[in-house]
Amino acid sequence: MGVMSKQEEITYTAAFEELKEIVDQLENDNISVDELTEKMKRATVLMKICRDKLTKTEEEVNKTIAELS
Repeated sequence: MGVMSKQEEITYTAAFEELKEIVDQLENDNISVDELTEKMKRATVLMKICRDKLTKTEEEVNKTIAELS
């Protein structure tokens, strides 16, 4: 998957799994210098997706809890 300019539709789990793969590649030196920049850009996109989804979920949970109070 390439880096996308806007947030793409991907599940949290899929984004997290792809991010873990990139980290594993980095830790095991399985990324060439030529690939490093693209992998880091992709990791940044994936981290933003995960953070945004977690924030949205937290807001929804808080809203639901407030409605129950």
